[in-house]
Amino acid sequence: MYSIKEIYKTIQGEGAQAGSAAVFVRFSGCNLWSGREKHREKAVCKFCDTDFVGTNGINGGNYSAAALFQRISDIWGTSNNKLIVFTGGEPMLQLDEKLIKACKIHGFKTAIETNGTIPINFQVDWVCVSPKEGSELVVKSGNELKVVYPQLGQNLKELESLKFDHFFLQPMDGDQGRKNTDQTIQYCLENPAWKLSIQQHKLIGMP
Repeated sequence: MYSIKEIYKTIQGEGAQAGSAAVFVRFSGCNLWSGREKHREKAVCKFCDTDFVGTNGINGGNYSAAALFQRISDIWGTSNNKLIVFTGGEPMLQLDEKLIKACKIHGFKTAIETNGTIPINFQVDWVCVSPKEGSELVVKSGNELKVVYPQLGQNLKELESLKFDHFFLQPMDGDQGRKNTDQTIQYCLENPAWKLSIQQHKLIGMP
């Protein structure tokens, strides 16, 4: 069974696939933070702004592989260019080859957004890794590396040596959002190996 916080169709707002329609499947749970405010200060990832606790979101629940795929398919509808984005929390705590195969058999392109601390031992069409300073990065290749910026102590030059097709910096949201955005823009201007990623879905009012 898979514990799912929410499933919804939206426009991908970040990274190289920004602007694409996709069904987002948000798994419950993460290995870098419990998701509860009382644990944030001691968490590895202290800046997460996503609710991934429990199964009480839209279309949330505990699903078998067959039931989960059916719900995804129903939400997508009958149009082509099928895309599923598995996210979290940390999707690799639950995502497995059985679910990926079910999606691929029915013509869906599969994507994952992961913190990169758990190996991916099956084929996913699009791998986006968002490393968190203080964690051990084990997924060192993929389609895009998307770094929330700034993170104290993070060595971006070292990350540039990894085997990714795209390198994105995304301004950290929150009270310092404007300042972080300015710093991110400046870093990209001075280091063109990196491209700016903004959370477009927030700007257009989509989940």
